[in-house]
Amino acid sequence: MMILAIDTSTRVSSVALVEDGRVVAELNQDTRLTHSERLMPQIKQLLDMAEKTSRDLTAIAVSIGPGSFTGLRIGMATAKTMAYALRIPIVGVPTLDALAWNCPLDGVHLVPMLDAQKGNVYTARYRFENGEMIVEESAVVRPFTEAVEQLRAFGEPCLVVGERQAIRDASILTGNVRQAPPHLFAPRAASVALYAEARLANGQADDVIELEPLYIRRAEAEVLWEKRHGKQA
Repeated sequence: MMILAIDTSTRVSSVALVEDGRVVAELNQDTRLTHSERLMPQIKQLLDMAEKTSRDLTAIAVSIGPGSFTGLRIGMATAKTMAYALRIPIVGVPTLDALAWNCPLDGVHLVPMLDAQKGNVYTARYRFENGEMIVEESAVVRPFTEAVEQLRAFGEPCLVVGERQAIRDASILTGNVRQAPPHLFAPRAASVALYAEARLANGQADDVIELEPLYIRRAEAEVLWEKRHGKQA
């Protein structure tokens, strides 16, 4: 099974090829170019590096959010178009799930965090048991400091995995709440692919037409528009 995975949930554009549990190639790019400018050239470069073509792909995996509203839409549109055109399965992977999959350790609670703006984070809590990921708390939006305080009160060892913009003050990550090493901070397309591979092995795939981004909250532009113009009947 050859899976192409796409993650554009943050400013980093990440694509990867995974074949039967092996990461064949991965490209992560953080430049001034937008996802719409980077993504398709990245996919072509990735396939060229691996000496593969789109005809070799057997599935598409895509990070569905939460995260950057624009980035998610671009990644989703690209993934759905490719899956539809190639007539291959598509798997949507929640971004926080993929972040937790970066670090599949038993004996610790994994807490991914992504920037939700204005001091807030998208966060959830997971644990691994015998290689299986268990969701302990589903994705929510809360202030970073409040999220850390709740983890402290939880009392058990917690490892925070998240992008730098989300972790406003790393100095408070002490005691039972620690920060993962820097190479585990960003969402990775390879983790998206490996998580999707596990789902496909269990016969799980998504409908290419029905699959939608997981935003958790509304876009700031939508909220501002409603404040200025009022809700429409």
